[in-house]
Amino acid sequence: MLGAAAFSSAVASGMRLPLPVLAKTARRRMQMLPSVPSPLSPPRASASSAAAGDTDRKPWLLVGLGNPGKLYQGTRHNVGFEMIDVIAEAEGISLSSMRFKAMFGKGCICDVPVMLAKPTTFMNLSGESVGPLVSYFNIPLNQVLLMYDDLDLPFAKLRLLPKGGHGGHNGMRSVIDHLKGSRDFPRLRIGIGRPPGKMVPASFVLRPFNRKEREELDFAFQRGLEAIRILLLEGLNKSATFVNTSQSQLLNS
Repeated sequence: MLGAAAFSSAVASGMRLPLPVLAKTARRRMQMLPSVPSPLSPPRASASSAAAGDTDRKPWLLVGLGNPGKLYQGTRHNVGFEMIDVIAEAEGISLSSMRFKAMFGKGCICDVPVMLAKPTTFMNLSGESVGPLVSYFNIPLNQVLLMYDDLDLPFAKLRLLPKGGHGGHNGMRSVIDHLKGSRDFPRLRIGIGRPPGKMVPASFVLRPFNRKEREELDFAFQRGLEAIRILLLEGLNKSATFVNTSQSQLLNS
């Protein structure tokens, strides 16, 4: 076998070398050349960088407001809790753990990571749970969706908004206070209507639903579930359009 020096000397002197020797030497020289990526080949992402991209994807935090305990189950003030229960059942998410004073569960909706929470602090102290959840998991406020009852909306009507005040709702007041006064987070308001006659709101919100109201409310929850799926996949504007349009069509039918 010829070494590199002998090969060069033989070539310079005009010696004719056998083809196998020429081929083997050419291959060896090609292997010694530095590899240059083709300009047509896209750069490959490393496994570690791909994993980092997945890790950086922040989940949504979906919070329903209400009061814990059997005494308050099925009352108007707890429709936020019920909305979370509908989502959890439909998407197979278990609320079996406790985190920051809330019944808590993790899962995915249409491949979008989500966290569900039902604060157990009682309504007026909801922020004591929501504030720490947002802070600990470092959730952007535009991915924190609050769901709660609203006296100023007709019964079973939904309204999705990108931000706003508390509107006199003590649970929302507490949440805003514990988010350092920020109101820049979306909310799904669930209408429970106004109290009849001279009934005070505090008593009205603790009343259960009759059979007809329950049927209407269950239908509203299904619209709410679909609105949340649209929100996660296509954004707030399309979701809000769906909520308002579907309700307008129902009213005009």
